Amino acid sequence: MSLAVTSPGPVPHPWSAGFVWRDAAPALRRRLSLGEIAQYNRDGFVVVRDAFTAEEIAAVAAEIDPFEAAHVAFARGRGGKVRLTDADAITFTLHLVARSAALRAFAAHRTIADICHDLIGPDVRLYWDQAVYKKPEKPQEFPWHQDNGYSFVEPQQYLTLWTPLVDVDETNGCPWIAPGLHRLGTLNHRATEIGLVCLDEAPDAVAAPARIGDVVVFSSLAPHRTGPNLRAGEVRKAYILQYAPDGAVVRTAEGARIPQTDPDRQFPILGSRGA
Repeated sequence: MSLAVTSPGPVPHPWSAGFVWRDAAPALRRRLSLGEIAQYNRDGFVVVRDAFTAEEIAAVAAEIDPFEAAHVAFARGRGGKVRLTDADAITFTLHLVARSAALRAFAAHRTIADICHDLIGPDVRLYWDQAVYKKPEKPQEFPWHQDNGYSFVEPQQYLTLWTPLVDVDETNGCPWIAPGLHRLGTLNHRATEIGLVCLDEAPDAVAAPARIGDVVVFSSLAPHRTGPNLRAGEVRKAYILQYAPDGAVVRTAEGARIPQTDPDRQFPILGSRGA
């Protein structure tokens, strides 16, 4: 008789001891409905429809494309790979707000500020921004991870706005979310060649297809993945913006807590110095 081998379930990170999820419950809502906020609290994500106009997204894509092309050229000059970027499969073009006034303005878009108000609170900074392009020539998934698994941010609850620059679904790499696991706090991750991994499988995973103008909003603690781009001749393009409460720090293994206040790329969008 053989015994079935089961994959280990999610394992909390040691620094998550005592973590308690705090539901978003704004006294005054600016953008999201009560139903959208309830879904975010319950599942760790919500797709906000028609957050931007098609013209706004086209302008963002046009601004990002040259930066991504330069990053591809840079990677090819180093054998095709730089960190997680594989020039033929998936590219990560970082910190674009520090290089583009147009993208800096988009990162503080009124709709974004309103979503952050409803889910984070009154004082919010941009924490991170990157464009992620998936190429059809070499289909590759990006594995199950939490955004807080890459750098341990405190407070652990911050916000990712995954903005598609093309229509996305299960055929070209839309996000998949493992609902409910955000309430466990940050999980242990292990390193692989294609990224950090916190789950081997997620049987209850939910796809989050979105069209141009929509935005997939999820917690930094929501385990998520994106599948391969299987659409021949089409690049799947997304712009990822992350927002944290003002005062957030990155915790390091050496015991440091580094304030996330770089003026070039971590500027306030809400509060006394923001919207």
